[in-house]
Amino acid sequence: MKKGNPWALIPFVVFLILFIGSGVITGDFYAFPVVVAIAISGAVALAMNRKESFERKVDIFCQGAGNLNVMLMVVIFLLAGAFSETAKGMGAVDSTVNFALSVVPQNLLVVGLFIIACFISLSMGTSMGTIVALAPIGVGISGHTDLSIALVMAAIIGGSMFGDNLSFISDTTITAVRSQGVQMKDKFKVNFWIVLPAAVVTGIILGVITMGETAQVEHLGYSWVKIVPYILVIIFALAGMNVFLVLALGIVLAGVVGLADGSYHLMSLLQKVGEGMAGMYEIAFLAILIAGMVEVIKFNGGVDFLLHLATRRIKSKKGAEFGIAGLVGLTGLSTANNTIAILIAGPLAKNIAEKYGIEPRKSASILDIFSCAIQGLLPYGAQLLAAASVAGISPVSILQYSFYPILIGICGIIAILIGYPAKRKA
Repeated sequence: MKKGNPWALIPFVVFLILFIGSGVITGDFYAFPVVVAIAISGAVALAMNRKESFERKVDIFCQGAGNLNVMLMVVIFLLAGAFSETAKGMGAVDSTVNFALSVVPQNLLVVGLFIIACFISLSMGTSMGTIVALAPIGVGISGHTDLSIALVMAAIIGGSMFGDNLSFISDTTITAVRSQGVQMKDKFKVNFWIVLPAAVVTGIILGVITMGETAQVEHLGYSWVKIVPYILVIIFALAGMNVFLVLALGIVLAGVVGLADGSYHLMSLLQKVGEGMAGMYEIAFLAILIAGMVEVIKFNGGVDFLLHLATRRIKSKKGAEFGIAGLVGLTGLSTANNTIAILIAGPLAKNIAEKYGIEPRKSASILDIFSCAIQGLLPYGAQLLAAASVAGISPVSILQYSFYPILIGICGIIAILIGYPAKRKA
């Protein structure tokens, strides 16, 4: 393997300095617009390697940015945003929450909140949307009991990371799948069986800790029909239907339900679809800019250097899998964003996976699991900050109850050690 050129990695260093430096100085890791940080880093990449003409480097940047997988990812992001926002706008989230709360026993409310968060995040594809929807309910439950509000928030964050890691319309899942060139359903099946024990054990731990605590929750109305689009999208995706068709059908179903019950009129429905797509613009442009920047860094020898560095001590397939896990974990710690971590680490992970014979469904699962495990434990990450803000507590206080992110990391390590899943027979 070529040793590559370490100087070609300067754009990555510039990005981390801008992102982390601004976070340390301002105390807010989301103060510096990440798109601007990536744009500046991309400009640095284009300014390097004076041996090549600027026009040639721009061509290389555009080839990377316009890569087939990147464009597919961008379109899926837009459709996923449209579905999530359309379903939410016609009341699907409220109906799901109210239905779940109506069937959860009063003495298992925290376990119930964890399970509700799992389903909603799996349906919506967003951990942040789940936290925003459930955190106020968690605050109310904590206020009526002696339960620690940090514990309740941790249960909601854990459930939200379940869907962030598994949902067919989660930006992290889409990114992991497209970067490794694998079918969504194949990655889901591998990933699901790895993290299911973590979810079960988390539910048991929460049940034991909160045993004997009860609270009255106001039972609000819900509509089964409003929950149906979520359920059908999950069923269609698991059945192997093309993700474009799944999301398009989901948008149509949510729109029809909303029009039928008066939640929407035609123009407000179209506006909601537009809002959902607009909500994904940042991540879509990030995917494009990062892909372009990585292509220039690759051309300049930076990717070869990173691969040499990451694999020089790897002597086995398991070692390579741990290498991918460490790579995405470190990127996640640096960027405080699991999707960006996968966008950056994904191309390197694919090269490592190909060299050591790791199946794409496994490398995609490793990327997603370990990025979500780290994200769920970052006190400066968006998820903990959002929950802590609603609850009026320090995000650090939530960490002692963050069972699920820790357990999915442990389950991911066990899956690597036991060689799960077994390699498919040719």
